[in-house]
Amino acid sequence: MTHIPRPFLLGTDWWTDVDDVVALRVLAHAHKAGKIALEGVCINACMAYSCPSVDAFLQNEGLPGVPIGVDREATGYGGKPPYQKRMAQSPGNHRTNDECLDAVRLYRQTLARAETQIEIAEIGFCQVLAAVLRSPPDEFSPLPGHELLRQKCKHIWAMAGRWDAPDGGYEYNLSHTAPNCRAASEFYENCPVPVTFLGFEAGLNVITGDVLKGRDDMLARALKDHGSENGRHSWDPMLALLALAGEPEQAGYRAVYGQAKIDPADGKNTWIADENGSQRYVIKTRPDRFYRDAIHAMIL
Repeated sequence: MTHIPRPFLLGTDWWTDVDDVVALRVLAHAHKAGKIALEGVCINACMAYSCPSVDAFLQNEGLPGVPIGVDREATGYGGKPPYQKRMAQSPGNHRTNDECLDAVRLYRQTLARAETQIEIAEIGFCQVLAAVLRSPPDEFSPLPGHELLRQKCKHIWAMAGRWDAPDGGYEYNLSHTAPNCRAASEFYENCPVPVTFLGFEAGLNVITGDVLKGRDDMLARALKDHGSENGRHSWDPMLALLALAGEPEQAGYRAVYGQAKIDPADGKNTWIADENGSQRYVIKTRPDRFYRDAIHAMIL
């Protein structure tokens, strides 16, 4: 029987943190191993080197043809992205922001064309997914966004939220800016497909990347430029591994089912437990070294 790779779209802020790069390597290696088909990378925080640096990294990983989309309006996040300029200036021709599709259009195009339901791994902000949700019919599909997602998206895997406190918490991807707070509330309360959350607490004490220290490797250089050559918290690569496993138990987690609630005013997340809910967050069942070793096996 022929194995058909699971189609994936990745959403990423690709901004001031470097765990996005570790996660993209994990997914790139899974693509090359035939486990998934990476159908596109959608950047939801924009700077001059967004698309060129992602393109350079994909080329370095042996995936030069993967489509890239970007939200060109998403510029108000502050901070100084530390590694993208050098990555973008690596040898080769790299696609510019203007040469890549708008992120919402890339989502709609990819979903509309899909013959098999797509899974989305989101390790950044929510405004692009919220815009897809409310998008009107276009040349790619006669379906509005809510229905297009319902028909063509199988599951959403999200690095988002803090789920370890009874009264909820605040997490960067849901609460960094006012537009992100509103978008997260809109999307996760109206999402027509199942969602699995991996929270801040899961990746905080899993430190990865130090195995690349001193290597002539684009990911190693990104970690060093970020100041994390001795390793970085593993929020995004843990989400990638969870998504690749497909079920929490296979990745070393147990799931709590229910519905996420995001305050549109400040992004605070709370949880309404419901064993029949279509959303879930995960709790680790293995020691931290289990997840660290699994990520290192994928990035070496």
